[in-house]
Amino acid sequence: MRINLKPLDEQVVVVFGASSGIGRQTALDFAEKGARIVVAARSESGLTSLVEEITKKGGKAYPMTADAANFDEVKAVAYAASERFGGIDTWTHVAGTMVLAPFEQTTPEEFKRVIEVNLLGQVYGAMAALPYLRERGQGALIHVSSVEAYRALPLQSAYGASKHGVSGFLESLRVELENEGVPISVTEIMPAVINTPIWDKGRNKLGYKSHPPVPPIYHPKIVSETILYAAENPIRRLVAGGGALGVGWLERISPFLTDKVTEAVGFNQTTDEPLSPDAPDGLFDPVPEYDTIEGRFSEKQIMSDPYVWAKTNPGKMNLILAGGLIGGLLAYGLFRRNSKEA
Repeated sequence: MRINLKPLDEQVVVVFGASSGIGRQTALDFAEKGARIVVAARSESGLTSLVEEITKKGGKAYPMTADAANFDEVKAVAYAASERFGGIDTWTHVAGTMVLAPFEQTTPEEFKRVIEVNLLGQVYGAMAALPYLRERGQGALIHVSSVEAYRALPLQSAYGASKHGVSGFLESLRVELENEGVPISVTEIMPAVINTPIWDKGRNKLGYKSHPPVPPIYHPKIVSETILYAAENPIRRLVAGGGALGVGWLERISPFLTDKVTEAVGFNQTTDEPLSPDAPDGLFDPVPEYDTIEGRFSEKQIMSDPYVWAKTNPGKMNLILAGGLIGGLLAYGLFRRNSKEA
C-alpha cells in the first residue's frame, strides 16, 4: 500500500500539547513551513502567546483549550480543525506528564492521571482524528512516546508504563489500517532526553529539583525535525536523539545488564537543590509559567544530532555514502596503480 502525504505547505495540522516544550517547537516549525495549524493544550495563556508568535511571522494558527485526558475535548479539537480549515492531514499528539517518585509513594490518583494523559490521551487523539483523515483519503498520525517505551527508568513507573502502552496501541492500530488498505501512516516518535519544562512541570515527590539522569540532553527541535519529516514521509518509528539508540540495543542483547545500567543511572534524577513543598506542578492543572520551549538545561543541551539528520535527510545521506564509496574506490585504484609502477 502506497501512502502519499502532502507537502507541509498544503497541510492542515493539529498539534496537541502545543503550549510548551516539544509541542510548542513543533507548532512553530509547522507554521514556518506554511502549514495551517490548530494548536491544543490546557494552558490558554500558552496557546495565546504561541498563536501570537505564529501570526506575527505570517502563519495561520487557531487555538483550542483542551485536556488530552478528556475525549470530548479532544474530539472538539478535531472538529474545530475541520470547520476552521476544511479537514485534517496530520494529527501530532505530544501532550504528556510525569510523576517522579518511587512506585510505593505514587498514589492511585497520580498513577491514573499519568495513564489518562500519556496513554489514553494518545488513544483519544487517534480516535478523534481518524474519521477526518479517512475523509481526506490519506494522512498521518504522529504520536510522541519516549525511549522509555523500550526501557522504563526507576522512579518513573507510571510514565514508563504509559509509554510502553503507546507502543503497543500503535502497533495494533498500524496493522489494522494496513490490513484494511487505508493510506494513513502511523508513526511513533521516541525522544531521548529532551530539555523541556517537563522536568519542572511534572510532579516531583523526591524533595529535590529534578535532573535528567543521563546525557546527552537535546533541544526540542531535534524531536520537531523528526515530526515534520514523518508528516511528509510515511515511517513507522523514529528515535529522536541518537544518544538513546543504545537503550533499545542493550535491552535486546541483555535485559539483565540493562537492569543494572538503569539501576546505576535511574536514581540520579535530582540535583542538590531542595524543592519547595509548595512548588507547583502540572499534573492536574496547567502551570503557565512553564509555557516555554526549553527547560532549565539550556547550557547543557545539544542543538543538532547527526543520527536525526541522517534519518530525516536520506537523499543527502545516500549521496554522501555514494561519494565516499566512489572516493574510496578511486583511492584504492590509484594505490594499486602506484604499487604496480613501483
